[in-house]
Parts: sequence; structure tokens; C-alpha cells
Amino acid sequence: MSILNAIKERMDSLHPKERELAQFLLAQPQDAVQMTILEIAQHSGSSTATVSRFCRAFHFQNFADFKMRLAAEVAQQPASTQYQDIVAGNPLSEIVSAITANHLRSITDTTRLLDIQQLGAAISALHSAKRIDLYGSGTSGMIADDFFHKLIRIGKAANAFSDPHLQITSAASLTSQDVAVGISYSGETLETINALRCAAEQGATAISITKFGNSTLANQANIRLFTSSAEAGMRRGDMASRMAQLHVVDILFTGLVSEHFDEYVPRLERSFHMVTRYTGKEERDFE
Repeated sequence: MSILNAIKERMDSLHPKERELAQFLLAQPQDAVQMTILEIAQHSGSSTATVSRFCRAFHFQNFADFKMRLAAEVAQQPASTQYQDIVAGNPLSEIVSAITANHLRSITDTTRLLDIQQLGAAISALHSAKRIDLYGSGTSGMIADDFFHKLIRIGKAANAFSDPHLQITSAASLTSQDVAVGISYSGETLETINALRCAAEQGATAISITKFGNSTLANQANIRLFTSSAEAGMRRGDMASRMAQLHVVDILFTGLVSEHFDEYVPRLERSFHMVTRYTGKEERDFE
């Protein structure tokens, strides 16, 4: 990701020794990637056990995995390290530049977070699923709807639910042949958590799409996909985070169709031709 942005976001929730370690990593990331685990522990006033626990808390297998990813981030660090907020009286040309930069940054940060193995597992589960439930509220509900529109075009039996009662009603009827996808930027939306938990209890494969870091929703999932977690502030209206979630959904859909091209492309073509034939409009006009 921004691994460094994820550390910044979780700073207040870290234990005191982990916070000291985080402060060192944020202040001297270039130095940290050259150090051993013992050297980092000594320079940050922590212990090797704390460093190892810290790495696992941020979903890395071990210290070596963490350091490798941090080194790659430091080497490619963008010139702008902050998302730009809405300010009064901004010239339109600057607004265009700021929103473009925010979206590009969100997509770039999310791409760095994507785990190819987890993506592959999600694509395999979606392909094999007899039925697919998509859960999301608010902005994440819009992402669920977008994914639903894509999946029905390739003939998948999918439904998107934002109403909490319908989420549970549908989740309760899932089986081990099905998949449930819970989408929540924070990973703490209670309705989505309950729906995904219910689906998992029925044996369905549970997939979460959340911001990077520990969250209740991700802990309910068999397959965890993460988006950039750097966006903050109420004035942006979740714009960059929405783009990050759509980025993941587009990757899942494209990966699914690409991997099973001969099966799904004819369905896409049939959908396109039928919509055009019966409505006189191209399918994309309804998206």
C-alpha cells in the first residue's frame, strides 16, 4: 500500500511498544529496510517478538515478507503522500487535478495490497459457486450492485442485498456450494458482518473486501481482499475508497472471465445482443 499509511491509520489502536515501533518505521522507513529484525527492535525500543507480532498484525507472513514489501514501497514512493481534501473556493482546474490524483493514488495503493493467491482463491470460488450473495450498505452497497450487474451478464446466479433483513434471510439459505461477499470499507459495518457470519455458518465460502488492517468483517472471511486505507475525512464522501473497491471488483470480474474465457464470453455476447434486440439500446446504457 501504502504500508506506511496503514500504520498511520492504526497508530492510536496499537499497544505502547508497537506504537514506538510504528513511529520509528514512519520516521525512518529508508533506514528500516536496511536493518535486521534485531536492529529494528533496538532502534525502536521494542523487542524482536514485538516486531514479529507487528508484522503479523498487518497481515504479513513474517518480518522478511514485511521488509520486502516495505522496501518496494519506499523505492516507488509517489511525490504526493496525502489525499487532497475538498477546500472552499478551489479553482475548477485544481479540483480536476486533485480528484484525479486521489483516484490514481487509491488505485495504486490498492494494487500494492492485492494478494495474488487470495485473488486466485476468490476467482476460483466465484466460478464454482452455485449461488453468490453480495452484501454491502451505503457506498459499499453500490459496489455490491455493480458486481451483481457484472455477474448476471455471465450467467452467475447472484444477488446484491443492502437491506439487513434480506441479507440475513438470504444468507440463512446458503450452502457449502455457495459464496458470500461482504463489502465494507471500514470492515466494521454491523449488518454486513452479521450477514457474512451467517453465510459462513451455513458453510458458504465467505469473501471480504475491506480496507487494509484487522477488522471484524475480515475475521469472518475465508478469503480476505484489501483496499487502500489512507483516505480519511468526511468531506471527500468516500470517493477514493469507492474507486478502490471498484478496482478490486473489476479485477475479480476480469480475472474470472479471462480464466474461463470460452465459457463466459459467449454469455457476455448473448447478453449484449439480447438487450440490444429487445430494448433497442446497448447493454452499457443500463449500467
